[in-house]
Amino acid sequence: MALSFVQRPEDIVEARELIGDKAFLMAKIEKPSAVQHVEAIARLCDAIMVARGDLGVEVPAEHVPGIQKDIIATCRRLGRPVVVATQMLESMRFSPAPTRAEVTDVATAVAEGTDAVMLSAETASGDYPLEAVQMMSKIIRQVENGPDYQAQLDVGRPQAEATASDAISCAIRRISAILPVAALVNYTESGTSSLRASRERPTATILSLTPSRHTARRLTVAWGIYSVINERLQQVEAVSSTALQAAQAQGLAKPGDTVVITAGIPFGQPGSTNTLRIETLP
Repeated sequence: MALSFVQRPEDIVEARELIGDKAFLMAKIEKPSAVQHVEAIARLCDAIMVARGDLGVEVPAEHVPGIQKDIIATCRRLGRPVVVATQMLESMRFSPAPTRAEVTDVATAVAEGTDAVMLSAETASGDYPLEAVQMMSKIIRQVENGPDYQAQLDVGRPQAEATASDAISCAIRRISAILPVAALVNYTESGTSSLRASRERPTATILSLTPSRHTARRLTVAWGIYSVINERLQQVEAVSSTALQAAQAQGLAKPGDTVVITAGIPFGQPGSTNTLRIETLP
């Protein structure tokens, strides 16, 4: 659920009371007052959207790039997914190709560490919706496969919290940088551990296995997470075999590949991630 024209943290509290746990709550930052309270708002909601269209009306246009950068940095530090939206490939509403400035705009948002970039009118009512999505994908892949992408993320990498989940998330990022890891398989109930892993921006895809369809759907906005619904495990012995089978079934790993597996034992307790394994697919 995306909440428009948020102005203060109390707006999130009121919306949460109405929505309960039926949906993740995304705050759209469009007002100057929301910019001033963005950290408090981000702590209360599940995700943030930098809604640059209305934001550019409410504040001087030349301030928007700096505000976007600050919001992304705040969300990265807090581990909240952040979406950059509005007029990213605006000219593709009527043209099969974007302007060079638009390509640079999308690339800048990706390089700054946003979780997602969003098309609006380009796909809702534009003449070239498929081409717009294809172009967006090509820009993202070009930036993330570039030699400087990880180096830029390392400069602004957020400080880990003193928790077992963050310690393991930091470890899997380092492992994926040292070993040729094909996939990071994470068992999760609430999605929290997958979001903490995403916050670290590891080089391998995060395969998030969860018994909850709601959790799987909510995680799709977060960077690098590919969610699959999987029955809740009952036996510790099944952790590795199930993870390896899932990684292979989803096309993320093949025989001989290295897979990193994280889970919380005992099973079924949200926030209990405490186990890390390195396995090789037979």
